[in-house]
Amino acid sequence: MATSLSVRASSFPHLTSSVTIKILNKTYTMYDFKKLSKEIEVTTEHFKNELASIRTGRAAPALLDAVRVDSYGTKVPLNQVGSVTIEDARSLRVTPWEVDAVNQIRQAISDANLGVSVSSDGKGVRVTFPELTSDRRTQLIKLTNTKLEEARIAVRKHRENVWDDIQKIQKAGDMSEDDKFRAKDEMEKLIKAGNDALEKLAEKKEIELNA
Repeated sequence: MATSLSVRASSFPHLTSSVTIKILNKTYTMYDFKKLSKEIEVTTEHFKNELASIRTGRAAPALLDAVRVDSYGTKVPLNQVGSVTIEDARSLRVTPWEVDAVNQIRQAISDANLGVSVSSDGKGVRVTFPELTSDRRTQLIKLTNTKLEEARIAVRKHRENVWDDIQKIQKAGDMSEDDKFRAKDEMEKLIKAGNDALEKLAEKKEIELNA
């Protein structure tokens, strides 16, 4: 069996290299899905962060990740000015690296509108999370589903961009019809894996909210 392998550059953004393999006069062109994989990864991480901001009634340091504290005229993440530990099931304790930062930390958490109670004792800040009511739990589950749909839309847009790109490459003569559909099959596998990962994250969050 005679096999020839050649590599050529492509002008299309997603196809960083076009690898043409000839086997018995059949040509196979490989599409580069690295960018799509990265975009799905970024979308998944963003969704994770959004879910982390939806509180379950249980104290978790990640719920304060979005808090920015005024430190010497600059807004910085809370974990850069102090440590956050779990005090009990519904409370967090923030211990500043510098005692003088207590008031700034307390104000920053209050301004974040997290629906929590904030108090300080001069040495640190105590953050208390109220128990979830049935109505509030229902609202948060709806919010989770809304965020899930937004993430799905983002993945769908990534898919549309890649599929358009593949079709342009095929029409330009850089990919055969068969290779186009092989690339489509591979694309669909990546999209399905991404959507499945989003679904699992949403299901896990709903279980936490109902616990």
